[in-house]
Amino acid sequence: MLLELNGCNAKLLNDIKRVEEILVAGAKIAQATIVGTHFHQFSPFGISGVVVIAESHLAIHTWPEHGYAAVDIFTCGETLRPEAAAQYLVDKFQSRQPALMELKRGMLPVTRTAKVAKDEKEIFAYGRSKELQVVS
Repeated sequence: MLLELNGCNAKLLNDIKRVEEILVAGAKIAQATIVGTHFHQFSPFGISGVVVIAESHLAIHTWPEHGYAAVDIFTCGETLRPEAAAQYLVDKFQSRQPALMELKRGMLPVTRTAKVAKDEKEIFAYGRSKELQVVS
């Protein structure tokens, strides 16, 4: 899930402790298994951070001067609740204009079924996600 958070509380987006707390809580709400975290404060403002989970990661990049944060909620498996994490992040960062895009990743390759000529190399055709959608 790609979460666009516009119209956020700028002060909050520049508070590294709160940003980390919120992302960690979002991972817990999604019922993810937290492996570790790493966050960095930029000067004069902005934060980048990641919560590594056994099921992949949650990452954030903030631009307090624009009231904007970009969040990736990358998960695998059917047991997690990434939608609950996304809603929690919208609420906690006080986003007045959130947008959510879901992109299916990890599509396994499907081999070409047509007979391959002697001088031709076998190629793979990857499935194309038809489920990219914007929700606002």
